[in-house]
Amino acid sequence: MKLDNNKFVSLVYTLHEGDKEGRLIETVEEAAPLAFIFGTGRLLPAFEDHLAGMEEGSDFNFHLAAEDAYGEIREDMVISLPRNIYEDEGVLRSEICYVGNSVPMMDSQGNRMNGVVVEIGDAFVKMDFNHPLAGTDLYFSGRIAGVREATHEELMGPSDGCSSCGSRSSGCGGSCG
Repeated sequence: MKLDNNKFVSLVYTLHEGDKEGRLIETVEEAAPLAFIFGTGRLLPAFEDHLAGMEEGSDFNFHLAAEDAYGEIREDMVISLPRNIYEDEGVLRSEICYVGNSVPMMDSQGNRMNGVVVEIGDAFVKMDFNHPLAGTDLYFSGRIAGVREATHEELMGPSDGCSSCGSRSSGCGGSCG
């Protein structure tokens, strides 16, 4: 069966930075394959474009330029926020707010997002809300482990209204989602 919209797909892969010799970012193995409904917009469009029409058992390897993956790093996604957001009774919550920590937050519309603390000042905390893989060219190699018709329940999605990005990486910002 070929990959097509609304098919349930499982795949295994390795993801490297840049090319097949680059830093290993992620490995998804047979014991816990990435499983998703093809063509529903949960994964990177360019990722799905490379897989379209493949069949179960097909091997793949392809490169995604940063602009086709998670985009280039955007300076407007690095924001200084008032330090008091991260304080409790005037004391910085150091268990949460430290350089390099990823902090779950919400924007003014209630959308969840993760920001990485990049700097802590006397009156501000600078957060980077770029995707962790922004600005990174990606190289995928793997195999289509399975393709089948999706069930009605799978096509309807989670009943609790929670949306999954389909990612297997930390912070819901992983390689494919």
